Amino acid sequence: MGANASNYPHSCSPRVGGNSQAQQTFIGTSSYSQQGYGCESKLYSLDHGHEKPQDKKKRTSGLATLKKKFIKRRKSNRSADHAKQMRELLSGWDVRDVNALVEEYEGTSALKELSLQASLARPEARTLQKDMADLYEYKYCTDVDLIFQETCFPVHRAILAARCPFFKTLLSSSPEYGAEIIMDISTAGIDMPMFSALLHYLYTGEFGMEDSRFQNVDILVQLSEEFGTPNSLDVDMRGLFDYMCYYDVVLSFSSDSELVEAFGGNQNCLDEELKAHKAIISARSPFFRNLLQRRIRTGEEITDRTLRTPTRIILDESIIPKKYAKVILHCMYTDVVDLSVLHCSPSVGSLSEVQALVAGKPNMTRAEEAMELYHIALFLEFNMLAQAKFVRKCFYRKKIEVCHSIKKHIY
Repeated sequence: MGANASNYPHSCSPRVGGNSQAQQTFIGTSSYSQQGYGCESKLYSLDHGHEKPQDKKKRTSGLATLKKKFIKRRKSNRSADHAKQMRELLSGWDVRDVNALVEEYEGTSALKELSLQASLARPEARTLQKDMADLYEYKYCTDVDLIFQETCFPVHRAILAARCPFFKTLLSSSPEYGAEIIMDISTAGIDMPMFSALLHYLYTGEFGMEDSRFQNVDILVQLSEEFGTPNSLDVDMRGLFDYMCYYDVVLSFSSDSELVEAFGGNQNCLDEELKAHKAIISARSPFFRNLLQRRIRTGEEITDRTLRTPTRIILDESIIPKKYAKVILHCMYTDVVDLSVLHCSPSVGSLSEVQALVAGKPNMTRAEEAMELYHIALFLEFNMLAQAKFVRKCFYRKKIEVCHSIKKHIY
């Protein structure tokens, strides 16, 4: 239905020139009253009769240019004709070679899918921070007790000394095992839950509780002045691994024929053993945790404490080669797999290396070393090492190499 624009006193006036009838034709006019919606009525025009020819030409040319760009992009995407390239590559091949290539692609694809499904089904590996939180909660292998407001807090001397200058000084005055140290904190407002949160922070880097007092800058400044400001957990744990302060366990390696002699009391030189902390290895590996708890139940741990000697754990080198021990310990303290330490100590002389030399086997590749580490990690129940990205990558790469060698042997 037509309507004259002049009927609306606040609408725009018609342009001069052109078809006046066409200019005054509108549909869909809004019948808004001036009182309700202001002065201006909304009109929707379908008239294009007054559009200049050059404007229409510009619009058409712009659309054509855009269309050409899309067509050009589509052609560039189809520029790599993979089917043609494969036909040219395989044109001179024997049928059996082509069949072997197809099976290789199928095997690689199946192995990739298997790796993906295994990653999805695999439980999440526990990080250093989570294991340290459990260590503080369940108190594995504690060696000193802190008394604060008539409450006992069993803790680990090495961890607190590595994380906090205040505790490093305090614990050095009571070096004996199981010492009870009464805490006297000068910072005002520290109660038992807050002291527990401070200890949790030293173990994990997080307070472990929501308390508005930890948002108070004045209290945090007072705590930093009294206890010192610790580094990040990763930095302090790396320092603990490098210097092994307050170590309380050594790892020895021997073959089956040497186990009886080693348990009989013949000790190897300490330079040929690896130092560690019971707290760390028990927190990261259920295998070591069960081993140490069994020693406590049988009374062997009491003997070591009485003599003030570190606990000695004898490992069968045919199961856990000595050359991998430092890589494993490094990962337990830092969550980092560093295979470079395997080749920086040529004088390790592990049993597996001697056996390889006698058998005339060449040096192991990185993929083979990663596979051995993977199986050792499964034995120790140390999932962080077993699920490390580098180890898994080398493991599946070795699997592919084995599949390829089998196919070459068949064909």
